[in-house]
Parts: sequence; C-alpha cells; structure tokens
Amino acid sequence: MSTWANLGLQDSASPLMEQLIFFHDHALLILIMITVLVGYLMFMLFFNSYINRFLLHGQLIEMIWTILPAIILLFIAMPSLRLLYLLDEINEPSVTLKSIGHQWYWSYEYSDFNDIEFDSYMIPTNELANDGFRLLDVDNRVVLPMNSQIRILVTAADVIHSWTIPALGVKVDGTPGRLNQTNFFINRPGLFYGQCSEICGANHSFMPIVIESVPVNSFIKWISKNVNS
Repeated sequence: MSTWANLGLQDSASPLMEQLIFFHDHALLILIMITVLVGYLMFMLFFNSYINRFLLHGQLIEMIWTILPAIILLFIAMPSLRLLYLLDEINEPSVTLKSIGHQWYWSYEYSDFNDIEFDSYMIPTNELANDGFRLLDVDNRVVLPMNSQIRILVTAADVIHSWTIPALGVKVDGTPGRLNQTNFFINRPGLFYGQCSEICGANHSFMPIVIESVPVNSFIKWISKNVNS
C-alpha cells in the first residue's frame, strides 16, 4: 500500500505491475536524457557570443533533429506495444471473481462456487480497530489464492465506477449494462488496498477495496467454510 511521503510507485505484487514499473523507469530515463540535452543546448545558445553571419539554412541539423526523435519514439513505442498486448492477454483462469460497483460499496460474487457472494463496505472511523487503516479497511475482504491466474469481471449497478488495485497493476471500469474483464496473477501473500478511481458521487472516496492474498490451501479452506455456512 502507499505510505507517507511515498513519491514512487507501490511495490509490485504481480508480474504485470513489474513490467509496468520497468516501462515507467525506461521512459523516465529517456525523458531525463532529452531534458538534459535540450537544457544544455539552450544554455549554450543563451550564453554564446559567436554569430554565424553566413548561416541561411542547415539541412544537416534539420535531418538530425527529425530522424533522432523518430528513433527515440521507436524505443518508447516498442516496449509500450509489447506491454499493451501483455495486459490484454487473458490466460486460463483458476478463479473467477465478479465485482459490482454500487453507490457507495462493492459487491462480490465467486462465480465458480454456489452462493458465495457478499457486500464490502468501508469500516467507519469510529468503528475502526487501533491497527486498522482509516478510509481503506473494509468489513469483508476479497480472499484470493496466490500464484494463480485470477479473472475479474467488473460491472456497476448505478453509475460508472472503477475497480483499482495499484500494487497489482489492475484498473477496470465498471459500467452499468456492460461487463469488463481482465486477469491478474498475485505472486506473494498479503493485503493489497485499492479504491474506486472514477468519480461516482458524494461518497466516492469511501468505497475502498481490500484483497487478501493467501496460499491455495488456505483459500480452499475459506471457500469450504463459506459454502458450508
């Protein structure tokens, strides 16, 4: 989760988020190089006392500053396209989760199992435990197995919502009347926090998401307990 004075991206908990962070660093490095080069050239031009009285045109320099940006854009576009296809790829899922956005809470259904569905509300500050996170903890967490392909189907019952978990690199819009899907792979256990990322009304800030990633054995026990109850 994001912490105080955390200026960078959250630590990744999925292969896709790792790739997103790699691409971010790759693009940032190129931008820094361009900024330094342009800044150096501007500085030298401002403080240069020499004048070329015979310079009418410069075809060579114009070719350089046309071809060089095109090559730089290729170095950004190729990894970007690769990543876009990776993000869109749907693998064979082990578990399917359906998330329905409401004003202002989330409903979840485990489509592979009978009668496992629940609502997830934010815990109000006055009911929060001493070790809880204000505006982030919920009464019913989403329990998912680690090291498994998870498919999530997202929709909404009223207005547009957006189901987002930054540590997993997942952001899916929930649109009334439509079913959007994506998949992710959690590669470590833990609690992962997210929030609705689409303005959806007065209490938009008060519909957080909490995923509890557990080993497969613990997930099977949790499923069995909820099916039997």
